[in-house]
Amino acid sequence: MTKSKILLLDVDGTLVRHDTSLPSSAAEAVRAARAAGHQLFICTGRAKAEIYEHLWELGLDGMIGGNGSYIEHHDEVVHHQVLDVDVVQQAIDWLESRHLAFYLECNSGLFGSPELFEQAADRLGKTPAYVRDIFPEMVHDTSRGHDDVNKISFVLPRGTDLDELRRLFDGRASVASWTASGVEDEFGEIGQLGVDKGRGVRLLADHLGRGTDDFIAFGDARSDIALLESCGTGVAMGQAPDELKGVATWVTDSVDDDGLAHAFERLGLV
Repeated sequence: MTKSKILLLDVDGTLVRHDTSLPSSAAEAVRAARAAGHQLFICTGRAKAEIYEHLWELGLDGMIGGNGSYIEHHDEVVHHQVLDVDVVQQAIDWLESRHLAFYLECNSGLFGSPELFEQAADRLGKTPAYVRDIFPEMVHDTSRGHDDVNKISFVLPRGTDLDELRRLFDGRASVASWTASGVEDEFGEIGQLGVDKGRGVRLLADHLGRGTDDFIAFGDARSDIALLESCGTGVAMGQAPDELKGVATWVTDSVDDDGLAHAFERLGLV
């Protein structure tokens, strides 16, 4: 493959394992692809505040964050939109009334409720220390960041019916769920209407002046369906759900089996 490509990497379950550790094979592949002249962006549900220095040190050219609500290229903010502050406050009121731990995902920081680590640990079958390691810079103060919220995540007890929340925010916000373990959905999510990774890809392509046929996407979750569909080549990780594999160009190995590195090799990126 001689022409430079734009590589878009989901983070959790794709670039890093579900415990957030970075496989050495993935780090080496990313650096080698960058050295070969390809541009690399992460395309993630994470806010910028959750992209820690060891990820930037891989040589990233930028990011699509908040599932498409934030785009950055070489420190230039290409696009940023946030949840309405009234939606944020109403969501906080709803979550607190049901004693559900949550955190506000902002570029300025991650702002979590006091009981977040304990509730998340119980839901994941882990210790609070394990959750603390995943969110090393979490600030336990949900009075902050209300005008900078990309989305809100909350601990989702088994059997929770999200229809009430969808009715509450009908026409004003989206409601979904996601997995931190790769096994089942342990978290709910309140996000922005009309925002997804595919839209982020199109905005980035316009900014770069490149066609999306030159984009290669890598993902592992339902939130990556729009990402893979929007790019010329879409690669699903081996542990991805069937819905994602169904829209992928092809499927690589799982994140625990060096799937990203194997995909880079097969595509001739390194």
